[in-house]
Amino acid sequence: MSKIHFIAIGGAAMHNLALALLAQGHEITGSDDEIYEPSKSLLERHGLLPAEFGWFPEKINQDIDTIVLGMHARADNPELLKAQELGLKIESYPSFIYEQSKNKQRIVIAGSHGKTSITSMILHVLKTLERKFDYLVGARIEGFNLMASITDAPIMIIEGDEYLASPIDRRAKFLLYQPHIALISGIAWDHINVYPTFESYTQAFENLVKEMPKAGHLFFDKTDKTLEAIAESCPEHCHSEGYKAHDSVIRNGQTFLKGNDGKEYGLQVFGEHTLKNLQGALHICTQLGVSETEFYTAIQSFKGAAKRLEWVGESDTQLLYKDFAHAPSKVKATTQALKAQFPQRKLVAALELHTFSSLNPAFLPEYKGTLADADVAIIYLSEHARAIKRMDKIEAETVQTYFNHPNLIVLREQADLKEYLLKQNQENQNLLMMSSGTFDGLDFPGLATELGLRIQ
Repeated sequence: MSKIHFIAIGGAAMHNLALALLAQGHEITGSDDEIYEPSKSLLERHGLLPAEFGWFPEKINQDIDTIVLGMHARADNPELLKAQELGLKIESYPSFIYEQSKNKQRIVIAGSHGKTSITSMILHVLKTLERKFDYLVGARIEGFNLMASITDAPIMIIEGDEYLASPIDRRAKFLLYQPHIALISGIAWDHINVYPTFESYTQAFENLVKEMPKAGHLFFDKTDKTLEAIAESCPEHCHSEGYKAHDSVIRNGQTFLKGNDGKEYGLQVFGEHTLKNLQGALHICTQLGVSETEFYTAIQSFKGAAKRLEWVGESDTQLLYKDFAHAPSKVKATTQALKAQFPQRKLVAALELHTFSSLNPAFLPEYKGTLADADVAIIYLSEHARAIKRMDKIEAETVQTYFNHPNLIVLREQADLKEYLLKQNQENQNLLMMSSGTFDGLDFPGLATELGLRIQ
């Protein structure tokens, strides 16, 4: 077994990988300058929480077999500099995952949106069918203790992020996995801080397609024109196939799949984007030897990935959902999904602009029309988040101009947000809260209770 040290162990993927390796018997240590929940409690429970936060080059010595370097660290990190000085083996987590899986069949799910949901669907089906597999996914999934698993399984399902691999490796993460089977769910400009132009962003996906191996398989959303054009660069020695949303019908607020076997299957998830994700997951699963009927039967119990259209509370006339949506394409798809599922109900959609991209005025035009399906739109601009990110204040007039919604308000304090939501007429109305942040620590079950909704 190896001695492995994690620089920036508190990251979502990093701490899950550390825990997975600990379970395999490796000796694990790590450092970070800040660690938040739930990473903090999980690391502490397994004896991996650093005694002190910060960077300590004295921790780095010749006894360490591998350094795993997280993207949160900087290129001048004191521990990284010491490791480089000693000539230690340094891996980003995607390069480390590749090393651990180079003798497995690797399936990579990429795309600007939907990749966590598609990966989650695949994992759910394979687990339900008791297949043996390893995985790396970007959110917690019901039935799985960790977001990563490394065993002797013959295949590995990997959620492939396009963000940079590490501070010293500026390639997109998914390029390091070298997939045998790849799926790209769609392309919409994101991560403006590392991809300053749309062209630089799409180039990463084009590189993924061009590097597909002989006898490889590429699946892609053919309703995405940008992606369809990129898929044309797939090598002739690789099979390429487009897909669209699976056929379905909505009855009494529930979506039913129209199976290719002539039967109908009731789902616990919904939305046009979800049906696209499901069709993509079906392609991957059939490629792995799962029959269509096996897939349909298993997917009926899928409740969705954590933070993706997550049910919070309900009454006879109202539903409250929260969603991780923050990029423009995700905001649009999520808002459309809830309105289409309950067209007779008024929809109030609240979006927190929380990421570096969304708080950059140069990126705001990408949000035009994304909230069009909401009857009332709320943009939440956390002054706390802005101060931490050292971003300039965005004026309400600027937000109004770019979102171009007739019933839009801008709020900046959690108390004002709660007051506005609670004074709304709750009859025949759904509420959707979207953010990769927390609306300044908003207690969602508490809000649901104050709205008079039933919670679990």
